[in-house]
Amino acid sequence: MYQLKTKETENSVIEFIENVEQPKKREDAYRLLDIFSETTGYPAKMWGPSIIGFGSYHYKYATGHEGDAPLVGFSPRKAKISLYFATGDTAREALLEQLGKHTAGKGCVYINKVADINEDILKELIQQSVQFLKETYPAEE
Repeated sequence: MYQLKTKETENSVIEFIENVEQPKKREDAYRLLDIFSETTGYPAKMWGPSIIGFGSYHYKYATGHEGDAPLVGFSPRKAKISLYFATGDTAREALLEQLGKHTAGKGCVYINKVADINEDILKELIQQSVQFLKETYPAEE
């Protein structure tokens, strides 16, 4: 059976950020930590070895595959900083057009540094993603 690699862990977010080698990337990670924490109201948690996630939701696909994932998150990787937002919402694309210098993959948005993007648009993307996922995957009572 498929095992989800990215699970919430008890690892320290601060310890992880402190181990980011590049000082500027470490500084950006702390800035993103503040932005994501303030915008979501959720505490930062490590997901797997390298993703800092906020909140969580349980998804179940038509294929039967299901699991848990953070509502939003980021990872200060060596090459670029990965930002994780929900996919599938048209509002995401409109906001990305206003974000600033970035590239987008299927599920990730990649930036070189926080100074390259509009922080207000980043906050809107975070809020939009959280709202979209909560509506798409309502918590089962």
